[in-house]
Amino acid sequence: RRKFLGAGLVAAAGGAASCTARGEPSPWRFFTAAEGRTVEAICEQLIPADRDPGARQAQVANYIDLQLMRSFKKHQRAYRQGIAATDAAARKRFGNPFVELAVEQQAAVLGDMEQNARPFFDLILTHARQGFYGDPRHGGNRNMVSWKMLGLPFPPVRGRQHHEAPGTE
Repeated sequence: RRKFLGAGLVAAAGGAASCTARGEPSPWRFFTAAEGRTVEAICEQLIPADRDPGARQAQVANYIDLQLMRSFKKHQRAYRQGIAATDAAARKRFGNPFVELAVEQQAAVLGDMEQNARPFFDLILTHARQGFYGDPRHGGNRNMVSWKMLGLPFPPVRGRQHHEAPGTE
């Protein structure tokens, strides 16, 4: 039994070690640490915080990262290429990776992406909106920040509301 438990611990440790992509520890499931920071910065530009929380507070990047391991698997390559292209465009235009640019410079790079890399721009914009406005159980809209901003009540879980059958009152 001890050998079995020990083998399980070795397997678990091996699985945890594989969570580090390209030799860089990452809190993300799909993204590397650098990619995750870039996606967070892009999403914060798309849905910035003002008097209400923005994409970062709603954990939109977490939603995208989680869904890339689930229902967005077909978009994994587009994200890898799109994030790399975003950083390359930022370096070419301003000499630094996207996350190190000033807010105005980031907006300029995203404006260029909207014109020249429309498929990736539309993809990440769509996913950012889903992560911001969607149900928190899918990994975004943390603490229902967008629903609170819109004044929406928290929708009850189906099966939890008790209704009287007609004629039994």
